[in-house]
Amino acid sequence: MNAPAWIKNGALAVKNGRIFFVGNSALVPRMKAERTIGARGMVALPGLINCHTHVPMAVFRGLADDEPLDVWLRERIWPSEAKLRLGDVEAGAGLGCLEMIRSGTTCFGDMYFHEDVVAEVVRKCGLRAVLAEGIVEAGNKAIGEKMLDRSVKFAKHFEGCADGRTSTMLAPHAAYSCSPELLRRVSEAASKLGVGVHVHLAESKTSFSECKKKHGVDEVRFLDGLGFLNDRVVAAHCIDLSSEDRLMLSRRGVKVVYVPVSNMKLGLGAAKMKDLVDLDVNVGLGTDGAASNNSLDMFETMKFGALLQKLVYGDAAVFSAYEVLRLATVSGARVLGLEQEVGTLEVGKKADLILVDFSKPHLQPLHNVYSSLVYSACGSDVDTVVVDGKVLMENGKVLSLDEQAVMEKADKCAADLLAR
Repeated sequence: MNAPAWIKNGALAVKNGRIFFVGNSALVPRMKAERTIGARGMVALPGLINCHTHVPMAVFRGLADDEPLDVWLRERIWPSEAKLRLGDVEAGAGLGCLEMIRSGTTCFGDMYFHEDVVAEVVRKCGLRAVLAEGIVEAGNKAIGEKMLDRSVKFAKHFEGCADGRTSTMLAPHAAYSCSPELLRRVSEAASKLGVGVHVHLAESKTSFSECKKKHGVDEVRFLDGLGFLNDRVVAAHCIDLSSEDRLMLSRRGVKVVYVPVSNMKLGLGAAKMKDLVDLDVNVGLGTDGAASNNSLDMFETMKFGALLQKLVYGDAAVFSAYEVLRLATVSGARVLGLEQEVGTLEVGKKADLILVDFSKPHLQPLHNVYSSLVYSACGSDVDTVVVDGKVLMENGKVLSLDEQAVMEKADKCAADLLAR
C-alpha cells in the first residue's frame, strides 16, 4: 500500500468540534480564531484508537507479571477482581485515561465490569470511547443472566452520552466463559439494540483445546455454528486460527483487534495479521489492559505490532510503517464503527487529533514521517491532544484531569486492594 504524501507547512481549522479546513497554511481562509495552537516542528495526525483494553485494570499494573495466562488469570487476576470496589474501578479508569491522553490515544474500546463508572470518567476527561459491560457466566447460569441484563441496560443508557463521545457494545468475555445459550442471547440482544459485540477469540492454545474437547470444533467454528459471527462482532486476539478460520471471519465480516504486546508478554503466540488483512478483514490495534501489557501506549503497540509481523513472516516488507499507522487510526475507527466520524483528518470529521513534537534527537533527521512515527516516536513525544474540538492536553500539560490527584488516588487504591 502506497503512503500518501504528507502536507508540509500544514494547518488545520476546527469549528463546532469538526474539521473545516486541512491543507497548506498559506491557503487557510481568513478568519479570527478564538484559539490558535502553534505547531512548528510538530506533526499532526488523527488521534490514535485503542480498539481493545480493560482500562480500570491500570490498578493491577505490575501485579502479576511473568506468568502464563491460565495462572495469571485464574490465580492472580480473577481473585484480585473479586475484591474490586467502585472506587478502585474509578481510580483505575482515571489512571488509564490519563495515560492514554498523555500518549496520544483519543478513542478506546473497553470491556470491563462497572462500566458505568468508566463512562463517568470518560465524560469528565474528554476522551471518546466505545464501552461494554462485561459478561462472564463461568458455569453459573444465574450470574450469566444477571450480567447480560446489566450489559443490555448499560448499552441502552450510555449510548450517545458524554455529548456523543460514548458508544456502547455488549461484551461476552469468551467462548470458554459463556455458555452456548448465553452467547446466542447476547447476539440476539445486540441485533435488537443495533450495537456491536466485543469478545475475546482464539487467545490461547488452552482455550482452543478446551473448546475442541468440549464442543468438538475450534472456537471460530463453534461460534459460527451458534450464528454468533457477523459484522457486528469485534474479536480481540485471534492468534490460533487456521486458514479456514480466517476465511470464515472474512466471510462473516468480523472485525479483528491485533494485540501484539500483551500476546507476547503472556507467551501466547503471534497472530498472522497479514493473512487477515489480505482477506479484507478490518483489523485494528489494541493494548489490552495494563495488567497484561503494563502500558497503554499505542506508539509502543504500533512498533511492536510491525516488528512481530515481520518476524512471523520472515519478511521485512510486511506491514509497512504506513500500514501499521492506518491500523491505529482509520482501520481502528472502522473496527469500532466510527469511521464516519473519526480516524482521518478530513473536512467534516470530528476534530480528534494529536500533535507529535519532532524537535527531539530520536526523531531527527526526518526522512520519512511514517517511519519516524512508528519506529522512533514514543507516547511521551505527544505534545497536544484534541478530542471533539476540545483541547485535552497542550504543551504536554493535561488540562482535563488533575494528574497528581489521579495518580495519588490510583496508588492508594492499589495499596488498599492488595491489603484486603
